[in-house]
Order: sequence, then C-alpha cells, then structure tokens
Amino acid sequence: MKDMEYKEIKRRADWRRLVSSVCSNMVFRLLLAVIAGIGLGLVANETVMEAVLAVKLISGQIIFFLVPLIILGFVAPSIAQLKGNVSRLITFAFILAYVSSIGAAFFALLVGYRVIPWLDIQPAAEGLRQLPQTVFNIEIPPVLSVMSALLLAIFIGLGAIWIKAKEVTQLLVHFQEIVLQLVKRILIPVLPFFVAANFCALAFEGNISRLGIFLPVILIVIVCHYVWLLLLYTAASLYSGRNSWQILKHYAPAYFTALGTMSSAATLGVALECARKNQLLDREVTDFSIPLFANIHLCGSVLTEVFFVCVVSQLLYGHLPDPSTICLFIFLLGVFAVGAPGVPGGTVLASLGIVVSVLGFDEAGTALLITIFALQDSFGTACNVTGDGALALMVNRFKR
Repeated sequence: MKDMEYKEIKRRADWRRLVSSVCSNMVFRLLLAVIAGIGLGLVANETVMEAVLAVKLISGQIIFFLVPLIILGFVAPSIAQLKGNVSRLITFAFILAYVSSIGAAFFALLVGYRVIPWLDIQPAAEGLRQLPQTVFNIEIPPVLSVMSALLLAIFIGLGAIWIKAKEVTQLLVHFQEIVLQLVKRILIPVLPFFVAANFCALAFEGNISRLGIFLPVILIVIVCHYVWLLLLYTAASLYSGRNSWQILKHYAPAYFTALGTMSSAATLGVALECARKNQLLDREVTDFSIPLFANIHLCGSVLTEVFFVCVVSQLLYGHLPDPSTICLFIFLLGVFAVGAPGVPGGTVLASLGIVVSVLGFDEAGTALLITIFALQDSFGTACNVTGDGALALMVNRFKR
C-alpha cells in the first residue's frame, strides 16, 4: 500500500515538474499571451480596453527603461574582459563571428526585398476601430538614450583594456550579473503582459486577420538558415582546403538538441562532443573556439530578426525599411550579436533599442517582432550552433 502511495505521489510530483517546466518556457508563455490577448480583444468593450492600454503603457515603459541598462551590462564587460586575451586568434574569431552575422543579415535583407512583395502583405488602412484614450499617462524615461548607452559601453570597455583596470572590469562583470537578474526577474515576467496587451489592441482594432501571413514567413526563414549554413561550410572548405562535410555530418545531435533547448549555452556540451568526433580540428582549437562561438556567433538569430523586421515593417507601416536605414541597423545589430550574448529571449531583446531608435518601430511593432521571433527561436539557435563548426575550421586553419 505504501509503495502504491509513494508511486502516486512521485507521479504527481513528476507531473507538477513537467507542468512547471512547460509553463516557465518563454515560447509557451508568449503563445499563451498572444491567444489571451486576441481573445480578449475580440470581445472587449471600451472600458476593458482602457485597462488593457494602461497595462500596455506601464509594461512598455518598464521594458524600454531596461534597454540601455542591457546594452551597458552586456557590451561593456564583454569588451573589457578581452584585456588578457587580445591575441590574433581571438581577434580573428571575433571578426569571423561579426562577418558571419552581418553576412547572414544582408542575405536575409536581399531575400526579404525579393520575396516580401510577392507575399502581398498589405496594411489595413480602412475599417479599423479607434482605440479609446488611456485613463492616465505615466512616463519612465530611460537613464540614457540607446545610442549613448552603446557608445558609452564601447568606450568604457576599451578604456578598461587600455589601462588594465582589473577592478573596473570586475565591477562591470558584477553589473552584468545584476542586469541579467533584472532581465530574468523583471523583463521576462513583464513581457507576456506587454505582448498580450498589444495583441489585444490589434484584435480590438481589427488588425488581427492579417497575422496569418507569418506561417509561410517562418518557413522561408528556416530555408534561409539552411542556405546560410551551406554557404558557411562552403567558405570554410575553400579557406581551409579541407572537406567541411567531415564536420557538418557530426552536427545533427547538436542541431536537434538546440531545437529543444533554444540555448547555445545549454547545447554547448553536445556541440563540443560533435566537434571532437572529426579529425580536422585540433583538440585545443575545438575547446577554445566552440565555447567562444556559442556566445558570440548568432548568425541564425540575426538572419531571422532582419527578415522579420522587413515583414513587420511592411505589415504595420505599409513599406519595407529604407535601404540606408536597414543597413545601419544591420551593422549595429552585428555588434549586439557579438557583444551582448546570453540575454534570455534571444538577440531581439538585446537589440530592442536600435529597433526603436533606428527603425522607428512603435510598441505594436516591437511586440509583434518579439513574438514571431520567439516562435522560431529554436531554429535560429540551431543554425547558430551548427554554424560554429564551420567557423572553428577557419580558426583551425588560421592557427596553423
């Protein structure tokens, strides 16, 4: 009898852990927020919408207040910590990661400018309901503007390297830990409310019927991931003079692990084992480059964000981003991809500042971008992890 009771208690505990794990998953929470927001928006009256808009206002103010802190907290320490390791090999690895990221971004931009006009994405200009006025207005201005925070982070990081300031670097690392906790404990919990409120507003206005376009868009992005990986491994073969297929064929476990974890860091152990199975990479190069690229090489995430930026711009604002503006955005996004790794929710959260300041997205645009990015985040992470093998082969050739 006691054994049966013990098994029943254990079964219930396992089920509670499973439910807790699923509910804590960011994609699940965002999907739940989208469904709840749309459902509420379809039946809400103006009184309910006033409350929803208040939630949208407060959550948006909190999120955008944190953006400059995220920039400072991740970019500055990432640069400052290079002080003892600024060698040709490290520099080469960082250049590779940056070039791969912005190359993927420009590839996504070219595909977007070619494909998006054929998708017939049209903004709804007529027949929309007007949102009610907000009951109150609260302003929480950020401590710094986005560009000021980015430039300050770069200058502080470089200054710490030049004067070999160990204490400053340690302080920056602690500040990074503080910011990461702010992201985990404040930004991530607030984000579903922000997304739900924005989708509620879209449904109330009558915009929601246009969101079905995102299924083919996500499929296009996944195909682009595979094309970019093919280009990366081809470039690795040409540069190294070796057959990069010998590396790629071992990467299936890492790819599928990344699909489940949605985290390069969580996939790192599997990725290292995959890279060590081939004879093309020196062991010391593998142990150095794979963990490094897991944090700084985000080609799949950058490719996805640029393509989705084009789609959201066409959907909500009626036009693709201006070429000069999107090019500036891509070069800055490459900096964030290399210098601001590890932010929960992917590159898009770290780059919210330039999405707003450079591209001019409003709250509806940023909420939509965050949500559709999260829906394919696992595929973007898998592309990042798999692409690390190609870059490791290039580093191996450069070292030799």
